[in-house]
Amino acid sequence: MSNPSPPRVHPLSQLSANEIRRSSVLVRALHPPEFGLDFKSITLNEPNKKLVLEFLDAEHSRRPTPPVIDRESIVSYYVKGNEQPYEALLNVTKDTVVYNRQLGPNVHGRPDELEIEAVKKLVLEDSNVNEEIRNLGIDDMSLVVCAVWIYGTDATNNYRRMFQCYLYLRDPGNPSELDSNYYAFPLPISPVVEAVGQRIIRIDRLPTGADRTLKPGEQYKPPPPNEYMPQYQTLRKDLKPLIVIQPDGASFEIGEESGSQTLKWQKWYFRINFNGREGMMLYDVRYDGRPLFYRISLSELNVSYADPRNPFHRKCAFDLGDHGAGYSANNLKLGCDCLGAIYYLSAYLSTGDGDVMLKENCICIHEQDNGIGWKHTNPRTGNAGITRNRELVLQSIITLNNYDYVFAFVFNQAGEISYEVRATGILSTQPIDKDISVPWGTFMHPGVLASHHQHFFSLRLDPMIDGIQNRVVYEEALGIPRSDFNLHGTGYYTEETAIYKSGGFDLDSSKGRVFKIQNSQVLNPVNKEPVGYKVVVPDFQKIIADPGSYNYKRTPFADHNIYVTKYKKNELYAAGRYTNQSRGGDGLRTWANRKDKVVNEDIVIWIQFAINHIPRVEDFPVMPCDTLRVCLKPVNFFDKNPALDVPPPTQERNGSCTLS
Repeated sequence: MSNPSPPRVHPLSQLSANEIRRSSVLVRALHPPEFGLDFKSITLNEPNKKLVLEFLDAEHSRRPTPPVIDRESIVSYYVKGNEQPYEALLNVTKDTVVYNRQLGPNVHGRPDELEIEAVKKLVLEDSNVNEEIRNLGIDDMSLVVCAVWIYGTDATNNYRRMFQCYLYLRDPGNPSELDSNYYAFPLPISPVVEAVGQRIIRIDRLPTGADRTLKPGEQYKPPPPNEYMPQYQTLRKDLKPLIVIQPDGASFEIGEESGSQTLKWQKWYFRINFNGREGMMLYDVRYDGRPLFYRISLSELNVSYADPRNPFHRKCAFDLGDHGAGYSANNLKLGCDCLGAIYYLSAYLSTGDGDVMLKENCICIHEQDNGIGWKHTNPRTGNAGITRNRELVLQSIITLNNYDYVFAFVFNQAGEISYEVRATGILSTQPIDKDISVPWGTFMHPGVLASHHQHFFSLRLDPMIDGIQNRVVYEEALGIPRSDFNLHGTGYYTEETAIYKSGGFDLDSSKGRVFKIQNSQVLNPVNKEPVGYKVVVPDFQKIIADPGSYNYKRTPFADHNIYVTKYKKNELYAAGRYTNQSRGGDGLRTWANRKDKVVNEDIVIWIQFAINHIPRVEDFPVMPCDTLRVCLKPVNFFDKNPALDVPPPTQERNGSCTLS
C-alpha cells in the first residue's frame, strides 16, 4: 500500500510548526554538532509571484490548480561566538539547501527572546552594575528593572553587535507591587552589553542636566510614584455598562483552506497570515470577485529620538526589523481588546533555539458599527433612505518595551479599506535634574524627562487593481485663470499626472494633491475613466534628523509621503532586511533611485505616515491613544455607490431605546 500524499499546502500559507522545525534541523546539519546556533528568525520565503498568480487565477476560476509550488524558508542565525550572522535559504519541500552564506561586516540579526532575557540577567547580576546601584543609595536590587535596547549606530564604535540597557526602579515605597510604573524612576546609569561573549563592556553615566556634563554618582532620591494600574486610581462610578450583542453571531466566515486561513465578509474575500516580523498580513484581497491587492502589510516602524547627547543620540528603534511585530504581539483578551462576537487567530513562530512557539490569540476579528453609512431625506416627502456603516476589523496589538501599538485592518460595505494605528503605552523616560528644562524634551514628573521623538510608519501595498499592471497618478485641483469664461474667478478643475519612474513623492495641500492607483486598461462603464483606488493619508513632518546623520540614512522611507517602486522579489521591508545597527544604503530610497518604469507595470506603493510626538504631561503615566488612519477608497471602480444594497436599519434588529 502506497503512503498517502502529504496534505496540499497553499503557496501563501505561512510556515507550519513542522516546517519551522525541519528548517532548524537542515541548518544544524550544515555545522559540526558541537557548534551552538542562535536562530533569529525562520520565516516563509515567498514563492515566485507569477506562479502564485497562476495558482490564484485557477483557484478563483474553479479550475484545477497548477502543481504545488515548492515551499521555501529563509533562516537568519548565528554560530555562537561568531560576530557575523548567517542566512540560509531552504527548500523544505525537498529538504535541500538552496544557499547558506555568512553576511558581511556591519550586518546584524535581531535579538531573540532568549537572548534578551539573558542580557537582563547578566546586567542585574553584574557586580560592577550592583556597585553602581549601591553608590546611588539603592540597596534592594530586586527593585531594579532592565530595559534592553538595540544599540543603534553612530559608526564610531558599533562594528560589534551590542545592547544599550536602561535601568529603572520599581516604587521603593511599595516593593511588593510588581506592576509598578518603573518609568517614573529612571536611573542615571546605562550598561552596554556586547552580544558575543555576553559581557558588559562599559557602564555609561547619563547626562541629567541641560548639557553633556556627566555628574559623579549621587544619592538617588526617588520621586513620588506615578502609577497607571486601576487599583491606584479613584475610578469613576457613573459609567454604565455598554454591551455589544450579536444574537445571530457574526456576519463573516473563516475558512481553513490548504493550511491558509481565508475570510469572507459581505463581498470581501482575502487570506490572513501572520509572521514574526510584520505580524498581521493580508493576501489576495478581492471585492465581489474583483482583485484589488496581492499583498498588504506594515513594512516598518521607526522611532527616532531628539536628545542629541550620548547615548541618547543612538536611540533609533526599528520596531519591526529589530524586534518584530509578530514576536511582540499580545495575547488578546475577550471583552478587553475587542468587543462583540469575536474570532481569534493564533500563529506559529520560531524561537531562538530553533523550536516553535504558539502566539495565541494574536489577531482578533470582529464587526463594529461606525455610525451612518449613507443617508438622504427627501425634503418633499420626509422619507429617508439610510444605512449604518458596518465595519469588519482585524486587530493585533504589540508591546515593545514601553510602547504599545494597536494595528487594525478595517473594511466597510462601500468597498473601502483602512489601516489604523493607535499608539499608546508609556513614554521612554530618562532622568533629569531638578529645575532643569531642555528644548528637546518635556519634564513629565519630578526627575523624569521624556524626549521628543518621531514615529514613522511605512505601509506596503502590492496592488492588482483588476489585474497586475497598474500605475500611480496624482490628481490636483487648480484654479481656472480669470477670463471672460471665468468672469468671477470661481472656477477650478482637476488635472492628473502619471508617475513614470520610480521615486518618492509628496502631498501638496495647496493643490489638494491625492494619489490614485489605477488600471488604465480597464475603464469604468459609466464615465470611461480608469478604474482605481485613491490613497487618503495624513501629511506629516518629514524626518527632522540631518540628511548626513545615520538616523536619516537608516530610515530611507521617512522623507516622502509616497514611494512607488517596480516589484522585485524580496523587496519587502522599507529599511532593508537587516536594520539592527545598520548604517543605511539598503531599502526604499535605494530601490526608488533605480528609476524603473512604473507605468502599466507590476508595482509596489509604499505609504508613509507619522507622529511627531512632543510629549505632554497628559501622556504620563500612560498615554491616551494617538490615532492615525490610511484609507484606500474606490475611484471610478464601481458603477454606483456599492453600499446601496445594505439593508436599512430597523428597531427590530438594533434594539435601541429611549432614555427617560
